[in-house]
Amino acid sequence: MQAFIYFRNMITSRFIAKIIARLFLLLLLLAIVPLFQADSTKLHSLYFVAPNKWILVFPCILVAGFIILFVGCTIQKYSKSDWNWLLVINTLVLAAYCATTYIRVLQLVKP
Repeated sequence: MQAFIYFRNMITSRFIAKIIARLFLLLLLLAIVPLFQADSTKLHSLYFVAPNKWILVFPCILVAGFIILFVGCTIQKYSKSDWNWLLVINTLVLAAYCATTYIRVLQLVKP
């Protein structure tokens, strides 16, 4: 009975991890389209100035974590449920961060 519950949990985590990762990659591709339609002169004059360079550490950790977890889960064919749930959480946090950054860039570029 306990093996059945573990197997059901593994299938659930596998399914959710695949859905969330594919949805994130699809949304990332769809988010690029409006940036190409925007005025390119505004995009060339858009600069990121950070008062402290340590601000960039956490987005880099999020992106690196997503890449490592996505590649690891893909190689293992989503067989480890712990890694699948970590991929789901990391992808959701990265999606929220990308959405806030994307909204801010669109406010600066669009009239």
